[in-house]
Order: sequence, then structure tokens, then C-alpha cells
Amino acid sequence: MLIELMFRLRQAKVPVSITEYLAMLDGLNAGVGDFSVDNFYHFARIALVKDERHYDRFDKVFGDYINGLQNAFENVIGDIPDEWLRLEAERLFSEEEKKQIEELGGWDKIMETLQERLKEQEKRHQGGNKWIGTGGTSPFGAHGYNPAGVRIGQKGGRQGRAVKVWDKREYRNLDDQRELGTRNFKMALRKLRKFAREGAQDQLDLNNTISATARNAGLLDIKMVAERRNAIKVLLLFDIGGSMDYHVQVSEALFSAARGEFKHLEYYYFHNFVYERLWKDNRRRHSEIIPTIEFLRTYQQDYRVIFVGDATMSPYEISVPGGSVEHWNEEAGSVWIQRVLEKFPHAAWLNPEPETHWNRVPSIKLAHELMGGRMFPLTVDGIGRAIGELKKKR
Repeated sequence: MLIELMFRLRQAKVPVSITEYLAMLDGLNAGVGDFSVDNFYHFARIALVKDERHYDRFDKVFGDYINGLQNAFENVIGDIPDEWLRLEAERLFSEEEKKQIEELGGWDKIMETLQERLKEQEKRHQGGNKWIGTGGTSPFGAHGYNPAGVRIGQKGGRQGRAVKVWDKREYRNLDDQRELGTRNFKMALRKLRKFAREGAQDQLDLNNTISATARNAGLLDIKMVAERRNAIKVLLLFDIGGSMDYHVQVSEALFSAARGEFKHLEYYYFHNFVYERLWKDNRRRHSEIIPTIEFLRTYQQDYRVIFVGDATMSPYEISVPGGSVEHWNEEAGSVWIQRVLEKFPHAAWLNPEPETHWNRVPSIKLAHELMGGRMFPLTVDGIGRAIGELKKKR
């Protein structure tokens, strides 16, 4: 059965050799990764995957493979009633109930109230509207509903409205080799071209060689020129994690297309909005950060900056110090993005959310205003419009 896992990985373009497969079998025979799906997962990934860029593909294939094995035993296990598997505190709210739930009155009031609850509460609560608990309408807790609050102890978001997330989540690096859907993006990005001769003179200049040879009475006079390259410099800043998990495929398609089109391309990640730090590797985003000040000092003003994100968050995350969902930011995100735009006047924001939805989401409207209207949908047409903006003289 394990041979099927190797074939599936190869179909997903994860380069697994028979040598690596046999090494995994030797390890299993020696008792490594035995008796636990989690242990087997970690051991199989170490044995079979040699390039960390392929980790995300491995995870997807491994998940499908394990689910297939579990489905094979459905007839033995039988049907389990749905209510046995539901979260005890999961609750569905009607539209009327949601309309009746009012916001507490702003970021400061939410944090002040949370501190009071932490001092007063002594036991678990479920289904209420005041205490930290589950399945209720309180702004604090998990698996309930409130238009703005603090999510505590819940794995992942459900409503996309939390002000603060108290969970350490792991984000994946985008796969720059993804080819699905990149062709149209490549064609659109080619409009952002400005060719120049750069580097060492290592290419034959045929026309000048012929002319020089003719002027030299037929004696060969070879002329060389530098390679002709796209001189446009691009900085890509990707929003990663949270609601952007739904847009990974289109983000990877753009990333792959951009790497194929621009010789001068640098990329960074952020979560929800730009603050005082960026990072290059999502697995080390807590330990290997790049201060945004350093980012601003590193690159010259002639770089084009492209933000990629859905801008869907609590407005507090943009406008209020301390609004970040993962750390305490002393200055608001709006301050940092203004600094980026002052340094790089040629900038645009690509949003994977449909343009028709933007006016309904306060945070998108706010980001759109901060960008000076330079937000465009992450579509072929939207990229074309963004490139038109990036080519303007400023």
C-alpha cells in the first residue's frame, strides 16, 4: 500500500526516487515512525522529501492518502451519528440573533472588558453573552458569534471578525513552481516591461560584427553586447494565513508567473496588514524577521511594490496601535503603509476578493483609501489595470 503513496507524490510533481522510498521502508522495518499516524507523517516527509518547497504538496497528498485508508474501513467501523462528532459548543445563529448582537464599543473597551473577565471568571462557561467561553454571543471565546471580539482557544477563524487571535498558527510558504493558471498572469505581467542591456558583454552582436568586419577590409572584428533583460524591479508583499488560506492557489499562480517574468524580484510576507516587521520564510516568521525600516532602507525608490492580500480583517488592525492579531504593534498599520508608499511611489494592491464586495467590508474600504484608490482585483484584467498604474510617472 505504501507504493501508492510514492506514485501519488510523483503525480503531484514531488521528486521521490526509489532510493528514498526504500530508505523509508528500512526505517519502518527498524521501528521508526511506527504505531502513530503523526509519527509516520513526520518520518515519511523526512525520508521522501528533499526540498522544503515541496512540503505543502506532500501534506496535501499525505492527507488524501490517509483519508483513503480510513475510508477503506468504513464497512467495519459502521456509521457514527453526526451528533457524536459535532463540537459540543458549536452553535448556529439566525440572522435576527446576529443583528441583535451589538459591538462593545471599540478596541479599548474590548481589551478593558477582557481584563475584567480574566480577573472575575473562575469556571468554564458555555452559551452565554458575558464570560469567556464557547458557543455564545460573548466577544471572548470560541465557536460563537460576535461582530468584533477576541478569539481564544479556537483553531482557525469562522466569521473572519476577530480582533485578536490567541492561537499560534503555522503558515505555508507559497509554491513558486505552481503552473496552474499562471499563463494568463504571465501574459498580463509582460506589459510591465522595460528592456535594457545589463551585465557582462557576453552575447554576439551580429549586426555590429558584420559592419565592423566590412569596415576592417574583411578582417573579422567581433562585437559583443550585454544580455537584454527586463530592467523593471519588483517587490511582492504577500498576505499569508487566516482568510488568505482561501486564496493560496491564485496567489501561487501569481507568484510563479512573476518569478518567470522579472529578473529583479524580491518577495516578503505579512499577515493581514503591514506593520513594523516582515519575513521571508513562514516557518521561521517568529525568529527570522526583517524590520520594515530595514526593508525601506534596502531597496531604491525605483522598485515597483505590489501588495497581494484580501484586506479582510477588523478595521482596528489597520487604524489602531496594538491592533495586530499576533503581536503588540506600537504604531498602527496605517502609519506603516504610508511610510512604504512615501518611499515607493509606484505601488498597487491586488485583492483576490471580488471587486463588488469591497464596499461591504470596512477594512477593504479603509485599505483602498490608504492606497489612494490603487487597489485592483487579482484577475487578468485587474493586473492589467494595476500595471497601467505602476507605469505612470510620479
